Amino acid sequence: MEFRSTKTQKKPPMKTLCCIGAGYVGGPTMAVIAYKCSQIQVHVVDVDERRIEAWNSDRLPIFEPGLQEIMDKVRGVNLFFSTDVAGAIHRSEMIFIAVNTPTKDFGQLGGYDLSAYESVARTIAEYSEHSKIIVEKSTVPVTTADKMRFIIDANKKRSDIVMEVISNPEFLAEGTAIRDLEQPDRILIGGLDTDSGNSAVSALVWLYEHWVDKSKILTTGLYSAEIGKLASNAFLAQRISSINSLSALCELTGANISEVAKVIGTDKRIGNKFLNASVGFGGSCLEKDIKGLVYLCEYYKLPEVAEYWKQVIIMNNFQKERFAKNIQTTMFGNVKGKNICILGFAFKKDTGDIRESSAIHVCKFLVEEGAHLFVYDPKVLDTDITRIFPTASCNRDPYTCLLYTSDAADDLLC
Repeated sequence: MEFRSTKTQKKPPMKTLCCIGAGYVGGPTMAVIAYKCSQIQVHVVDVDERRIEAWNSDRLPIFEPGLQEIMDKVRGVNLFFSTDVAGAIHRSEMIFIAVNTPTKDFGQLGGYDLSAYESVARTIAEYSEHSKIIVEKSTVPVTTADKMRFIIDANKKRSDIVMEVISNPEFLAEGTAIRDLEQPDRILIGGLDTDSGNSAVSALVWLYEHWVDKSKILTTGLYSAEIGKLASNAFLAQRISSINSLSALCELTGANISEVAKVIGTDKRIGNKFLNASVGFGGSCLEKDIKGLVYLCEYYKLPEVAEYWKQVIIMNNFQKERFAKNIQTTMFGNVKGKNICILGFAFKKDTGDIRESSAIHVCKFLVEEGAHLFVYDPKVLDTDITRIFPTASCNRDPYTCLLYTSDAADDLLC
């Protein structure tokens, strides 16, 4: 679905592009672009030397099914990782920005901490000798592109240098990121409705058309694209909290939440996705993006809307706490001195990412109540687990982990 018409590029609009930020978004996204666009030189840069070393090593800094296979084909061919930020900016016609934009937890204003974003804008202005297209990949609040354009224009070397900022938010789910990149539900590109803005959008459309059908490339206004990412994640989180809220009611009334979810999911207007009751959502995106949405609503004096979305987070925290307390209740109201096996520590399967994992919240409650944990996760490093819970025992084999627990005591949780 094309919301805004774009001109067909008669000649390749770029030969070299770069991505600033070699994290969960930048690394996999650029790997797939390099794989699908073999004629383009792709540079991924980051100031974190250890992260770049990991991308250039046999042990990648993140795990994603299919990522290693693509890296083996393109790394050193037309995909390069380095700390040479200045050089990558200088030689690239298009620059993707995928730096961290965490939730702000200091000062008087809420929302996102955009300090890294602003720093990148000044760096781009400092090392750019020619006009470039700047692509927002990081999740940012609406109108961030305007702020970036203002910073770059205020610091650029010459007045004839044009920096067009467009939005291209990522919709990747950890564990399926490569599949999401190769077979996306949609590609969202937003830009200003000006000659320069439309030209920049067309250039990015040309890039994605190497492997994505044009019917799946949505071109919108700049601000619609920026807020569209927040809205999408908010709706996913809302759906999870909705089914989890019903799970609490089902447990007290004798109803089966799986059966209730099936009843709901067979309604074509609703669908059956994201209707599995769980311990709650985790990861780096959903809660952060809801908080960002709440901040925007408060900023624009929409307290009722802000309170509506706050409730999604409140329900998520309630579910995690309820789950942990149910464990304690099941074990006769006491877990002190008992050995409990935790199978899975990441926030979801097929990833080693533990950020905001529900398992951490549950484990924290159990440890504080005096339990000893035996933890297994096939993708999470033992050091990442013991850094948070020094007394936990880890094992790389789930059966051994279970055996140690059952040998130590009669108390076991899977």
